[in-house]
Amino acid sequence: MIEVSECNEVDEELVAAMERLIPQLSSSSPPPDANELAQIVSSDACHLLIARDSDADSAIVGSMTLVLFRIPTGVRAWIEDVVVDSEARGKGVGEHLNRAALELAAASGARTVDLTSRPSREAANRLYQRLGFVARETNVYRRTLD
Repeated sequence: MIEVSECNEVDEELVAAMERLIPQLSSSSPPPDANELAQIVSSDACHLLIARDSDADSAIVGSMTLVLFRIPTGVRAWIEDVVVDSEARGKGVGEHLNRAALELAAASGARTVDLTSRPSREAANRLYQRLGFVARETNVYRRTLD
């Protein structure tokens, strides 16, 4: 059984889980250390959600960050850094994380939730569509800062 909760404190288990999960998400970004994780969990804007598998000794098997912030047109919600451990894929972990994020966003006053996903992440894209996310016709720009 998958259980999702918001992470409110940093401990060795969380640091170890991020050391295992983040390389499965990105080969160019190192895992956050304990200080960086403390900044995330203490932020009013960031909500670090973790998924545990009760069938696997309640180990952390996935995480995502829901970012909530107010702008003049309302509360915005953005899902970032969704990752499910390769050993736990296919068990509904991603769906549980996303549903928890959608509930939290709605409870916080957001009317929409945005995310991006690489086209190569076919299973993730199917999940997002099944959950009601719709691809938007938009230009996404990125500028690298020196």
